[in-house]
Amino acid sequence: MNTFFLAAQSAQGGGSMTSFLLMMVAIFAIMWFFMIRPQQKKQKEIQNFQNSLAEGASVVTGGGMYGTVKHIDLEHNIIEVEVARGVVVRVDKNYVFKDMSSIPVQQK
Repeated sequence: MNTFFLAAQSAQGGGSMTSFLLMMVAIFAIMWFFMIRPQQKKQKEIQNFQNSLAEGASVVTGGGMYGTVKHIDLEHNIIEVEVARGVVVRVDKNYVFKDMSSIPVQQK
């Protein structure tokens, strides 16, 4: 009688291990589809934007400064951004994130 119960328990344990592995694969697939894939897509968009920067483009830097690209130094990977009339700051190209030309600016 005890042998019968042990055999039944081991058969259930094998089935639960398979379902556990299947569940883990499903959770990983869902995480990849909803978290990792969109992040990779966004990072690719940012990289494409940084590679297509041109002088005169309106941008936001990683520090939150809004400005206009005045000069691009590809050799040193530096961009000069004018944040106010006559005020030019040098920013690493990898810290320019957003094109602001499509967002309307409110006049005060």
